[in-house]
Amino acid sequence: MELNLQQIPRVATLTKEEFIQNYFKPQKPVVIERFIEDWPAFTKWNLDYIKSVAGDKEVPLYDDRPVKHDEGFNEPHAKMRMADYVDLLQKGPTKFRIFLWNVLKEVPILQKDFSYPDFGLRLMKGLPMLFFGGTDSHTFMHYDIDLANIFHFHFEGIKECILFPQSETKHLYKIPHSLIVREDIDFSNPDFEKWPALKHAKGFKTTLKHGNVIYIPEGYWHHMKYKTPGFSMSLRSIARKPKNFGKAIYNIFYMRHFDNLMRRLKGQKWIDWKNERAIIKTNKGPGLAR
Repeated sequence: MELNLQQIPRVATLTKEEFIQNYFKPQKPVVIERFIEDWPAFTKWNLDYIKSVAGDKEVPLYDDRPVKHDEGFNEPHAKMRMADYVDLLQKGPTKFRIFLWNVLKEVPILQKDFSYPDFGLRLMKGLPMLFFGGTDSHTFMHYDIDLANIFHFHFEGIKECILFPQSETKHLYKIPHSLIVREDIDFSNPDFEKWPALKHAKGFKTTLKHGNVIYIPEGYWHHMKYKTPGFSMSLRSIARKPKNFGKAIYNIFYMRHFDNLMRRLKGQKWIDWKNERAIIKTNKGPGLAR
């Protein structure tokens, strides 16, 4: 048995009007295959180029170890020079990833290689973020703290994406007071005996290659797995739906601070309680309550 995932629609390109009408308004994901071929980044950006322009930069690295009570919100697990990290990626599989690496702040020269496309949404121009990963590295299933509309531009390599809308949260074993689901769920090969609610979840999947752009609607859960070494850049636009915007404000100004406080006060017991609550709450959901 596999997850109930439909392929994300793919288009060669599309107009602003087509995007707004067919994807933004109904909040549906789409992959645009040939949207950035006029960007210098389309031909220039690969791991060797990044190494040449940012090799001396120290970068924060993350892996797939479980969240611990003594780690702050989004604290890196290691640090390394970008040149050494690229060598690591090219050498073989590694679990180390880079995420939320600000292009404008860290390597300003890279901003000359791309432009801010007009999708009909106002993009946050101070926050172009890069994400890197090695073969078989992956993110936990999560949604972004600000529930933004995300445009994810992929460079080099192959990346698999699994998405779920917020309406499917009840089936996903979400951890309370956080943005992730149970970290021990393997979304590439889920154990439905252990995680029966996943059988009811309906989502989307696709594979990204160099030059592809995926639109991830507001607050969508996403799981990214690198099949080969590669990297992507995200541009974002604030949540437009009042419910999502309100949830973003709550997450940023209350939820993450409350969670950090409880970690300090209760330690690992807080993490263990949250993990247990994720199971109890989800298994009380539709079709699973006993």
